[in-house]
Amino acid sequence: MTVTVDAVVVGGGQAGLAVGRELQRRGRSFVVLDRETEVGAVWRRRWDSLRLFTPAGFTHLPGLELDAPPDSSPTKDEMADHLVAYVRRFALPVESATTVAAVDRDGERLRVTAVDGRGWRARDVVLATGSHGRPDVPGFAADLDPAIARLHSRDYRRPAQLPDGAVLVVGAGNSGAEIAVDLARAGREVWLSGRDVGHMPRLGSRTYPILRALGRPGAVLARRRLRGGGDPLGRIRPGDLESAGVRRVPRTLGARDGLPVFDGGSTARVAAVVWCTGLRPDHGFVALPVHGADGRLLHRRGITTVPGLYAVGQPYQSSITSHLVGGVGTDARHVVDHLVRRDIR
Repeated sequence: MTVTVDAVVVGGGQAGLAVGRELQRRGRSFVVLDRETEVGAVWRRRWDSLRLFTPAGFTHLPGLELDAPPDSSPTKDEMADHLVAYVRRFALPVESATTVAAVDRDGERLRVTAVDGRGWRARDVVLATGSHGRPDVPGFAADLDPAIARLHSRDYRRPAQLPDGAVLVVGAGNSGAEIAVDLARAGREVWLSGRDVGHMPRLGSRTYPILRALGRPGAVLARRRLRGGGDPLGRIRPGDLESAGVRRVPRTLGARDGLPVFDGGSTARVAAVVWCTGLRPDHGFVALPVHGADGRLLHRRGITTVPGLYAVGQPYQSSITSHLVGGVGTDARHVVDHLVRRDIR
């Protein structure tokens, strides 16, 4: 059976819910499709000790504040609870356990097909699955000794998942630093491999709206500065790694005799490796010409070259805060403004 609506939102995380609320405010018929079995499930699956580096006073969706002190660091479960409360507060039509198999053209409309055969026709489709879909693991991972346990940060929950012995965390960005400290505080020997990405100054809840207001120029400047590196550390402060007992080592470049090899040629005998090497976009279900050579969506502030196809939740989409919980609302509003103007032409 195919259902016709004004718009389909693919993805039921913070970006998708922000878009849904904007569509609701404009009186559009829509549905939010989410592959998870319940709202907030992605947040609940993150590691137990995770706290966001953005303050609670900024880290909330439009129209509903987070129930926490404004300058506190929200936990991952507080974020999941916030998404659940948002859906309930505004009665957003979320179809959970719905994995999208394809988005393609059907005459003058777009067609969205789920893996279970259900379908939707809409004038507009908003992709709100973000840019973090599939774990990005280096090719040399297959050359490591099979006895070395391996886990991607997406699947890391707690130190007890890993066997006894030293742990190598590959990737020294925010996830890598947080997981390294989590392991070290549990008494594990931890090696953190990767470039020093620097640290953000501690920013309060009033600062992030200023970063958001810098808009596109701020995003361009930030991306130029970060080219070839990762985002600076947010919640982990200078000295936290050292005080926790984490050992910093150079980048991991390959494997030799089953052992990880660092820049400079040295190796390490470890019992486990945690890959904190990021995630790649996963928009292969979009059967339309909107993909760059690296698989990322081609768009300008969320507007693609395919009429009616949009995106929200992409890193630096319109500002430094575009991929943060407190930043998706601005992009959702911009995209819905555009599709409403297009609909009335």
